[in-house]
Amino acid sequence: MKKIIVVTSSPRKDGNSEVLARKFAEGAANAGNEVEYVAIRDVGLKFCTGCMYCQSHGKCVLGDGMNALYEKFQFADVLVFATPVYYYAVSGQLKTFLDRLNPLYPRENKFKEVYLLATSAEAEERAMDGAVKDIQGWIDCFDGVKLKGVIRGIGVNEKGEIINTEFPEKAYKMGGNV
Repeated sequence: MKKIIVVTSSPRKDGNSEVLARKFAEGAANAGNEVEYVAIRDVGLKFCTGCMYCQSHGKCVLGDGMNALYEKFQFADVLVFATPVYYYAVSGQLKTFLDRLNPLYPRENKFKEVYLLATSAEAEERAMDGAVKDIQGWIDCFDGVKLKGVIRGIGVNEKGEIINTEFPEKAYKMGGNV
């Protein structure tokens, strides 16, 4: 059994990337893993101020919901990030969330596997290259961590449109094979 944290950055409840996140979580849970689901829109996320307090104190000075997550992330085996792709990159919500995970940097983290679930209106897979690069840049800050899988949910724009594609099943199977 692995401890898995699935993070959705969709500002739209039940948006396309969130559908993939829930299917991944369902597949992982049905395979016997412990899954925690985090919706960034529920965290009250604030922007990092760059004060670097977190590097010496292990927590953030900002009074949002992030401090409650750091230990959970530190001891998770697998991290999963779901994002809509806007302008060929991860959503602003996810980028801010990744910045706010800075207190993890000096810690001894258990996680070694990261997955990306991305959706876009663009029908070309290369539209996701920037999002993959964004996640890989975050991963590169941690020793021994690998990007283990990516789902590129292309060609979906309207809320929930992804339900009628093959991508939710791919996310479910990926979650079940973690």
